[in-house]
Amino acid sequence: MELILWRHAEAEPHDPEHDLERALTPKGMRHAARMGAWLDRKLPAECRVLVSPATRCIQTVEALGRRYKVVEALAPDSSAEAIIEAAGWPTHRQPALIVGHQPLLGQVTSLVLCGAKQDWRIRKAGVFWIEHKESDGMPYIRLVAGPDVIGKLR
Repeated sequence: MELILWRHAEAEPHDPEHDLERALTPKGMRHAARMGAWLDRKLPAECRVLVSPATRCIQTVEALGRRYKVVEALAPDSSAEAIIEAAGWPTHRQPALIVGHQPLLGQVTSLVLCGAKQDWRIRKAGVFWIEHKESDGMPYIRLVAGPDVIGKLR
């Protein structure tokens, strides 16, 4: 299985009362578009796209141009364990792209790779791509990239 974690792009300043409604900034829209175009070329056709209900995540995933499903388990107040379960890691046959938040995505990454929850940082609009093959038994890092280097990856 492939698990692709995509952190939402830069959003408006934090407002605790309206956190789910925060929109992307113009810079965030540019970064989401750059990463979305690259991901659309690289993701398997059968990839499931799961997104947090937060506006900034939905705006980020819309730059991908693919169908997606809003999943409450990916909300900012969720847990790394709930995200892993929603993705079906590592047994689901289809790859999963998760569009979500920090520190949750960093925690998912550390749990999947090391078996311990730590606050690893994924940059805004950045992608952490993990793959697990049953024949290998161990997950491995396929790619880690931010929007600033995506243009250099063809």
